[in-house]
Amino acid sequence: MEVKVLSFAAENPPLPVLVVAKLAGISLSNDNSLLADCPHLLHFSNGLKLHGNFALLRYIGPIANLYGENAIQAAQIDEWYECAPVLSQGSAFENACKYLDDYLGSRSFFVDRSFSVADILIWSSLLETRQRWEILRKSKKFCNLSRWFNSLLAEYGGALNEVNATFVGKRGLGKPATTKSKGTQANQESMSVNGDVSEKGKTGSRPTFEVDLPEAEVGKVRLRFAPEPSGFLHIGHSKAALLNQYFAQRYQGQLIVRFDDTNPAKESNEFVDNLLKDIETLGIKYETVTYTSDYFPQLMEMAENLIRQGKAYVDDTPREEMQKERMDGIESKCRNNSVEENLKLWKEMIAGSDRGLQCCVRGKLDMQDPNKSLRDPVYYRCNPMPHHRIGSKYKIYPTYDFACPFVDSIEGITHALRSSEYHDRNAQYHRVQEDMGLRKVHIYEFSRLNMVYTVLSKRKLLWFVQNKKVNGWDDPRFPTVQGIVRRGLKVEALIQFILEQGASKNLNLMEWDKLWTINKKIIDPVCPRHTAVIEERRVLLTLTNGPEKPFVRIIPRHKKYEGAGVKATTYTRTIWLDFVDAESIKVDEEVTLMDWGNAIVKGIEKDEDGNLKLIGVLNLEGSFKTTKLKLTWLPQIDELPKLSLMEFNYLITKKKLEGEDFLDVLNTCTEKQTAALGDCNMRNLKQGDILQLERKGYFRCDVPYIRPSKPIVLFAIPDGRRHTGFN
Repeated sequence: MEVKVLSFAAENPPLPVLVVAKLAGISLSNDNSLLADCPHLLHFSNGLKLHGNFALLRYIGPIANLYGENAIQAAQIDEWYECAPVLSQGSAFENACKYLDDYLGSRSFFVDRSFSVADILIWSSLLETRQRWEILRKSKKFCNLSRWFNSLLAEYGGALNEVNATFVGKRGLGKPATTKSKGTQANQESMSVNGDVSEKGKTGSRPTFEVDLPEAEVGKVRLRFAPEPSGFLHIGHSKAALLNQYFAQRYQGQLIVRFDDTNPAKESNEFVDNLLKDIETLGIKYETVTYTSDYFPQLMEMAENLIRQGKAYVDDTPREEMQKERMDGIESKCRNNSVEENLKLWKEMIAGSDRGLQCCVRGKLDMQDPNKSLRDPVYYRCNPMPHHRIGSKYKIYPTYDFACPFVDSIEGITHALRSSEYHDRNAQYHRVQEDMGLRKVHIYEFSRLNMVYTVLSKRKLLWFVQNKKVNGWDDPRFPTVQGIVRRGLKVEALIQFILEQGASKNLNLMEWDKLWTINKKIIDPVCPRHTAVIEERRVLLTLTNGPEKPFVRIIPRHKKYEGAGVKATTYTRTIWLDFVDAESIKVDEEVTLMDWGNAIVKGIEKDEDGNLKLIGVLNLEGSFKTTKLKLTWLPQIDELPKLSLMEFNYLITKKKLEGEDFLDVLNTCTEKQTAALGDCNMRNLKQGDILQLERKGYFRCDVPYIRPSKPIVLFAIPDGRRHTGFN
């Protein structure tokens, strides 16, 4: 039985049904001729009809695997179907948003831990409130609801934006994407949604995902994310990748990944593999992967054609002298060589001869142009090193300035997103395309992302790796995607952090604390709680009326989130305390032992080295409200696993480099290791698990339990409230 036609009123499209059908891959012929008060109809090929949103969602939802995994979850989705219309009632709107915001405080989705029809229902209801939801979203009043809304757009933006653009338009998130903007910038109305970012990293309004590309048409946009395979993806590259994906989804276009592999001295297959891994981590969806090296034959042919046309020449001026001449606007002595002489030297370059190695190919543009990028840029250089993909086939390689405009045009790219640091080279990009006789590609600029106390230059990052200052490109002190994820950052937090900046062209220096604050809001509601005691100088507290024999209770790993599971806590007569806690206790002081009850310390013994022993009695009838100290503790048993708590600091000591050499501001102390003991449940941690050690902060498990003699390695996750490093 085949679904044939969906009938609905033009002014009242069934958004949830359209989105679910899109995600299910069901192709619907839409008939929008029904009267406004008629129920939506789903027509089948055998003449059967289903009436109304509820029946349609009940039918299509399971096909898309979006209607729960069991009867309970399906019933919960039905409940949300009944609740969703409240959002359209003007007087109840904000109260409804507050309820949803509170509900999402410890959840990522509305039913269980999976995206479902319930999420689509709430999303559609918010969309249909026109600008009311957008105003609230900008106000940051409902952070959890906004987080959920943004995460849906990041993950399912293709289907959501397509339905929005086709059936909602100005009624919801904004005007349809079919509008063309005039000139080389997006119009003022759209740009205002980017959120102005100051140098201190403070954002204005949150992005409303409504930014236009110049001369863009829905369904005809083709973009590329083009990293050089000379390192791992870092947080700055993430911004470029996510913006490309955003625009591709916004215009229902295509995104390709292209490796700009024109410098064999820096590139390797290892970097290609890890860049693809990082792109997958970010959730970037792309059509295909290409390489600039795929076009080397065409690029060589184009360079030779430009030489024959007198638009390029071969120059043997030494590099330093050439740089000085370009700065001073002095023409090279080779600029007016004959075509025959240039072609002769070109062949020497191709052969990689001693004579050819002295030469390069330069474009003949304008040596007097105030824009120095137009002063005869280099198009080709000799390099005898083998290429990581094609070996020693070539002895010459194109520069980025020559290859990029050529390949962009040949591959059908409509818009090239470039950071504003390339602004002065935009004129060169278009001039090169013009001389080549190729289709013009639009350039859209965005601001480069800079982070405090951080170097993002791959050359500088490579120095840290080669000089063993870090333990590889995935070191938790590195700003690479693999590094910050290994430190404990959730990809969802990184995406939200990037999208909050929008496509602003304002230069920004961002604080890491802002990113880690977003991360904390994601992990805190759901990560399990465990206990650790610092091993050095730990203090034994003997409870004289404590249990004669140890006993075990099963308690939640997270008191407000059942999904975190349970843990077994052992209660003994003698327990371990942190020294820093024990030394702050006074005789006869009542304290609270977390997850147990109150105790009164009756005696404190201190030896000549300052080591402590405490004697106390349990007072389980006491109120925790009356105590000043709430203490974490561990039972004195042999099964406690050893922990290695790792804290990390910035690699440089200056907030922003301003011309000085980064080697002059290296941080000499960038990691700190603390030995500790953990509760027995931590033996079950897996690599990558995120947890909170009560009163010590958030951690990510980097090395799980293997054997008693080998510690569990936990990486401290910054929470945004304190300095990202340590004292």
